[in-house]
Amino acid sequence: MAELSTPMRVYVAAGRFTEPDPDLPELAARIRTLLAVVAADEAWRRFLPGYAPPSVPEICAALEPVETHGVAAFLALVAGVDLVWPGHRHLPVETAEPAADRVVSLLGPEAGWWTNHDAGCGAVNGLTPLFDSLLAGTNGEHFALALQIADD
Repeated sequence: MAELSTPMRVYVAAGRFTEPDPDLPELAARIRTLLAVVAADEAWRRFLPGYAPPSVPEICAALEPVETHGVAAFLALVAGVDLVWPGHRHLPVETAEPAADRVVSLLGPEAGWWTNHDAGCGAVNGLTPLFDSLLAGTNGEHFALALQIADD
C-alpha cells in the first residue's frame, strides 16, 4: 500500500484486524482512523477547521460495494489520477497498476471492496467537506484503504 501513497494527496492504510469476525463496521472504524490522519495533517488542517470524521454508522452508509473484477483498476485510479484535474497524475501508470494488482491479489478473490465514489457517473458520498475518493477492501482478516483528497 505504501507504493500507492503520495504526500498530501493519497493516504493509505493496511493491516490486520484484532476483532473477532470483523465486518463492515470494523472496516469503517479503520476508515475513520484514516480520516483523522488526514484531518490532523498540517497540509489539510486549514481546509478542515472543526472537521471531525463521520461516525462509523455514517461511514457505513456512505459506502457502496465494488465489483471485484474492476477493483485493481479502480485502486490504481484512486492512487494515480487526480480527482479534480484528471489530466494530472500523482503516480505513473507503471507504478500504480502493479502495486494495485499486488494489493488486490494479496487480499484474494473473496475479498469485499467498498467505495464512496461512483466512477461511472462521478458521484461521491463525501466523507470530508473536500473532494475525496475512497477504496476499502477486506478479506475478513486483513484490510487495505486508499483515500485521495483534493481541493480546488
